[in-house]
Amino acid sequence: MEDVADPRISPRQVLVRVMATSICGTDVHVYDFDEWAGSRVKPPFVMGHEFSGEVVEAGRDVATLSVGDHVSGETHIPCMACDQCRSGNHHICESLKLRGVDVDGCFAELVAVDEGTSWRNDSALPHEVASIQEPLGNAVHTVFEGGGVEGKTVAVFGCGPIGMAAVALCRQSGAEKVFAVDISDYRLGLAQSFGAERLINARKEDVVKAVLSETGGRGVDVFLEMAGARDAVVQGLKVLKAGGRASLLGLTDGPVPIDVTSDIVLKNVTIHGIFGRKMFSTWYTASSYVRSGRIDLSRLITHRFALAEFERAFELMKTGNSGKIVMRP
Repeated sequence: MEDVADPRISPRQVLVRVMATSICGTDVHVYDFDEWAGSRVKPPFVMGHEFSGEVVEAGRDVATLSVGDHVSGETHIPCMACDQCRSGNHHICESLKLRGVDVDGCFAELVAVDEGTSWRNDSALPHEVASIQEPLGNAVHTVFEGGGVEGKTVAVFGCGPIGMAAVALCRQSGAEKVFAVDISDYRLGLAQSFGAERLINARKEDVVKAVLSETGGRGVDVFLEMAGARDAVVQGLKVLKAGGRASLLGLTDGPVPIDVTSDIVLKNVTIHGIFGRKMFSTWYTASSYVRSGRIDLSRLITHRFALAEFERAFELMKTGNSGKIVMRP
């Protein structure tokens, strides 16, 4: 932790005092400075991208935000000029930058945010809850890309905070049955509290055998991959029924050996790669679930730390024995 100069804002930016910020798996990659981080980020810079705070200064050309507004921010910072941006796919901009990876982030007292990537929060929403809307958006994108889940069986592989949010979304949206798969009994217990009906610890059970035996050998209608584990991708495609759909959000640490013929082509399944959130349609959906009370985001938060205790927070996150961890500057 170091003292750095306060951010300077451009005419179309706001300066936000960070009131709460939460840790994401991407932050752990940067914290550990693994191979991916070493090839992408360029220190020194400020980490972090999930936050809520209050506007303390607005640039002269900002038209939609004012001092005192409560805001969060989209992690994706698009160029707004490429073919993807001009066709409504800002989240996969050809020149995309990520807050807390390519530009300074929010593990700080102050963060500069473009007006176009800001999201105004209801002032009644607690800052710690508002800080985890961004990962809820990941879950919304993953669960609903390509169709609904009402009346369907769903297998969620990976029960970190985004996976738990996915379980909650499925249950609140009318899924018939939700299978939760993880290697942590702690996180499986949390997934159960959000509505998962069948818990499978992949270290203790044969995942494929368990799911197929409880679906009459047909498999599940929807497979959601949130773990970023090669085995999860392989197993998930094997338990996906013919004609089913898969959404893959997790980032694996290498190539995945998939039986394309048997598990994809002959089963005529549909696979969606999921990156971040759609700007801003996903945010509107996520906000609706929170505002209506159908999802209580506060239940995702299991631990709270001061930002100065970041080392304890990160080490706890890496154990897997936590839900969402929130820090306050």
